[in-house]
Amino acid sequence: MPERPRQGIRAAFRDWRGHRPFWGGLLLALGGGEILLTEKASLKVVMHIGMQGLAGYLLPGLMVLLGLLILFNPAQRLFYSLTGILLSLGTWLTSNLGGFFVGLLLGAVGSCLAFGWLPDQELRVSRRRRRKQARAAGLGTRGSLGEGATTGAGTGAGEPA
Repeated sequence: MPERPRQGIRAAFRDWRGHRPFWGGLLLALGGGEILLTEKASLKVVMHIGMQGLAGYLLPGLMVLLGLLILFNPAQRLFYSLTGILLSLGTWLTSNLGGFFVGLLLGAVGSCLAFGWLPDQELRVSRRRRRKQARAAGLGTRGSLGEGATTGAGTGAGEPA
């Protein structure tokens, strides 16, 4: 059964998001933004801003930039994610212990997600769509499980030969 093309803004965004390390870039940018917000906190909350404040603003600003670059230029995601993790770890020393750990953790997790993203994977098909395709093909969920169990009987990996 041919699949009709999706229409609408939400579907177009879903397709755009599926072709890039969206969550990695978003978390890295949010981590940098959170650290920048903690730099503007009241003086009672601010613990440490290194090198007269320059690195305290430079590192999280670069984290935001790298997060956006990951979103809009995913071909260079490896370089951006490695630089992002180094900047995230550097904020431990330069800006309020990495935005009180929250920005540091967001940046580190986002960088790891962007680094681990694989561009050549097929888009995931939802469970609902797989079931609908199986019903359309005439195979129920019980029928497909039952056939596989009968053909592979006695050949399990844990059984002795």
